[in-house]
Amino acid sequence: MCGKDFQIPSDGLEDLWHHSFVQRLVDVRKASSEEFSEAPCEVCMKESYEGSGRIPTATTYCVDCNQKLCGQCSRPHRWWRGGTHQLRPLGAEVEQELIQMRASSCDKHRDEQVKLFCLDCMQNICVLCFASKHRNHNSSGILEVADDFRLRIANDAEQILSVISSVREQSEKAKLDVQEFLSEVVNVKKVVLATGDVVKRSVDSQINDVFMELESVTSESAKQAERVQEANQLAMVSMESFHAYSQELLEKGRPSDITQAAPELHERARKLLDSDVTAVKYRPPHVTFAPADVTQVKSLNLIGKLTVRSEEESGRSHEVPCPVSQTLYK
Repeated sequence: MCGKDFQIPSDGLEDLWHHSFVQRLVDVRKASSEEFSEAPCEVCMKESYEGSGRIPTATTYCVDCNQKLCGQCSRPHRWWRGGTHQLRPLGAEVEQELIQMRASSCDKHRDEQVKLFCLDCMQNICVLCFASKHRNHNSSGILEVADDFRLRIANDAEQILSVISSVREQSEKAKLDVQEFLSEVVNVKKVVLATGDVVKRSVDSQINDVFMELESVTSESAKQAERVQEANQLAMVSMESFHAYSQELLEKGRPSDITQAAPELHERARKLLDSDVTAVKYRPPHVTFAPADVTQVKSLNLIGKLTVRSEEESGRSHEVPCPVSQTLYK
């Protein structure tokens, strides 16, 4: 999502920083999915012991406790001393509702909900954060700022979608160029063989030299085409991932989710757009073959000369930028 390098922690992937919005998507999708309609009650599973019999099937999902419960275990949640918990039927199509119902806690003060957005620090804050560290900063309510960020995310996502279409079109063009180039190589080989048949064995070594050069050019061009295709595919994966996530966020995210993700999303969109992967094209060399005059058997060049015109000679570059790492392949 962010395109940054990172090191896997010593305790494994579980120690990586968790994205709160994505984690909520995972949790509520499991709760609302039909495949979990036969899930066992999580409380009964914890309290069960060997030979205790069949564990009841969960029928209810508690938003506050993030648990799947059977009918009996869900009853105390309806009369909790601190207030009734939010309960929803398990398996119902309530994904959007569950996401919105989940409280957005402050990272520094778990018991507080974020209500403000610090424009100087570009982060969600609670009232305690405001009082302790952000009192002299410019801040606004999350709902107000989220509307502005929502428009910016939508605009970035639309531009990314446009570039995806261009990259896909360019990828198809590269495939056709590869086929055309290989066809040229086949035709050149035919001419070489026809000329070689005239001079027989006396020119076998020259034919072999020409073929080796052709194979080298073909191999190098194939590698270039593969690098261009890899760059195109990587760019499309990055941009499609960005667009898919942006749509999920816009459709299902709360204002606090939007404000939390908007700055980094915008920066990511700028990097993707600045990479301009559509400017990178597969440019195969043009291969021709000039047969020698076979009547001049005393000439040193008995088979002919292979001419390979590279793109550098045409004033165009072979450089292929990778859209994520910005590494140049030549």
